[in-house]
Amino acid sequence: MLSSKHTHIIKSEAKRLGFDFCGISKAEFLTEEAPRLEAWLRSNRHGKMEYMENHFDKRLDPTLLVDGAKSVVSLLYNYYPEQTQNPEAPKISKYAYGLDYHDIIKDKLKEFLNTLKEQIGEVNGRAFVDSAPVLDKAWAKKSGLGWIGKNSNLINKQKGSFFFIAELIIDLDLEYDGPIKDYCGTCTKCIDACPTEAIVAPYIVDGSKCISYLTIELKDAIPGEFKDKMDNWVFGCDVCQDVCPWNSFSEMHHEPQFQNNNGLLNYSSNDWYDLSEELFNKVFKESAVKRTKFKGLKRNLEFIKPFKK
Repeated sequence: MLSSKHTHIIKSEAKRLGFDFCGISKAEFLTEEAPRLEAWLRSNRHGKMEYMENHFDKRLDPTLLVDGAKSVVSLLYNYYPEQTQNPEAPKISKYAYGLDYHDIIKDKLKEFLNTLKEQIGEVNGRAFVDSAPVLDKAWAKKSGLGWIGKNSNLINKQKGSFFFIAELIIDLDLEYDGPIKDYCGTCTKCIDACPTEAIVAPYIVDGSKCISYLTIELKDAIPGEFKDKMDNWVFGCDVCQDVCPWNSFSEMHHEPQFQNNNGLLNYSSNDWYDLSEELFNKVFKESAVKRTKFKGLKRNLEFIKPFKK
């Protein structure tokens, strides 16, 4: 009875805080994911993201992250925008239109944990949003929030894939949700559309070829083999999501902090290429784009220069 009561509290609080979906799974070793992750790393699909090699066991076993962990609460937060960029300008991923999602969702998760402690009592747990070695998509899949598509993104049957994924790993016994089936079927739109052919096989993405990796994670020069293949992207890439039929069900987000309020979406190509470091620091002060730093963004802009208007 307690597990049912606590589950109800958690799912009600998730809804109150604006999360679109909440699923719960047992905190246990991810047996199915272990060989996949190992094979992916051995094939060097992670490029120069050496951190992916660290904490292998912790990525697969949440009890190593939280003492006494019993449940993983997976949460989805919609970021699909109503706004669009100037179609002639260099492109950034939709998730970066507004303020940095890490800060926004972390605040919600902190409030979430505080509420649980107020309503339930002593709860030991940690909140995660891209902040630790947690296989967020695997946990979201395990808790029934969607399936992992051929583009390696979590796809929700009701609203597509434009979601941030977050977790609470806590020491409460709860009622657990189960996974759903894969609805990709014979569709290969994401594979066919990838500008750099990073989806090397269904469900396998070579991270070292992904435009998001090349424009954000990679700190060295972008390899020449990708010249004229970047599709005008300078921060991230949405191609495999934009072409996914399930994203025809995407709905506009309701988070004011994800709205673009600095005029960035109206920038022309010339505005981008004329961007100074001073203006970069001002415009992207609270944006996820600051991850590239000014030097990285200028590198990306120079690499796609044939697209300059």
